[in-house]
Amino acid sequence: MSLSNSKFAPAPPAAELSFRPFLSLLKKEIKRFLKVSIQTVLTPIVSSSLYLLIFGVSLGAFIKVAEGVTYLEFLIPGLVMMGCLNNAFQNASSSVIVAKFAGDLEDLKVSPISYFQIISAIALGGLFRGVLVGFITFLVGSLFTYFSIGHVLGVAHPLWLFYFLTVGGLAFSLLGLATAFWAKSFDHMSAVNSFILLPLIYLGGVFFSIHTLHPFWQSLARLNPLLYFINGVRHGLLGVSDVNPLVAAAIAFLTLCILYVIAFATLKRSSFVRW
Repeated sequence: MSLSNSKFAPAPPAAELSFRPFLSLLKKEIKRFLKVSIQTVLTPIVSSSLYLLIFGVSLGAFIKVAEGVTYLEFLIPGLVMMGCLNNAFQNASSSVIVAKFAGDLEDLKVSPISYFQIISAIALGGLFRGVLVGFITFLVGSLFTYFSIGHVLGVAHPLWLFYFLTVGGLAFSLLGLATAFWAKSFDHMSAVNSFILLPLIYLGGVFFSIHTLHPFWQSLARLNPLLYFINGVRHGLLGVSDVNPLVAAAIAFLTLCILYVIAFATLKRSSFVRW
C-alpha cells in the first residue's frame, strides 16, 4: 500500500483545509450557471441584438452623442455594463434564495467556512457570470458595428474596462446576496429587481448622455451610482465619459465597500452559519 493511501499519510496543510470549502462553494456556483447555458449565453445574445437593432441601428442615425462616436457605439458599453450587473445580481440572488427555501443552506452549518468565504464565493460566482455575459454582449455589439459602420469596436483603455467590470460585477453580486437573505419570498426579490434595480440601470445613462438632460435632472442623475459604473465602462471601451473616470472609480469602489458591509450584516443576521 502506498503512503498516500495509508492511514499514516500526512494530513493536508491547514491552509489547504481552510480554503477547500471556499473553493468547493465557488466551483458549485460556477457549475450552477454553466448548466443553464441557454439562459446564460443565448438570452444575452437575443436581448442585446434587439436593443442594438431597435435603438442602435434603426434610431441611431437620428441621435447625436459625443463627437466622433455614433449612437450605436455609444450604446454598446451601456449594454455591456447592464448585462454584467443584471446577471451578477441574478446569479447571486437566485443561488441564495433557492437554496434558502430548499433548505440547502443548512448544510453550511456543519461546514468550516467563514462569512468572508461565503460572501466571496457567491460574489465571485456572480462576477464570472456577469463578465461572461458582458463579453458576449461586446461580441454581439462588435458584429453590429462591423456590418453597420465598417469596423470592429475596439477597447480604448483595457485596464479601466477591467476595473469597472470587476468592481461592478462584485458589487451587484453582493447586492443580490444581501437582497436574497433579506427577502421573505420570491415576490420580494421580484419587487427589488423591478422597482429598484432596473430603474437605476435604465436611468444610469445606458441609452443617453446626461449632458442632454436639464441641469436639474443632471444633478439628480449624478446621485445614481450606476451612472459611474456605466460611464466607467464607456470610458474603457470608447475613451469618452460623462463623468471624470477617477471620480467614477472612487465612487464605484465606495459602492462596493458599502454593499459588502450590507451583505456581511445580512449574512450575520441570518445566523445560519458560524464565523
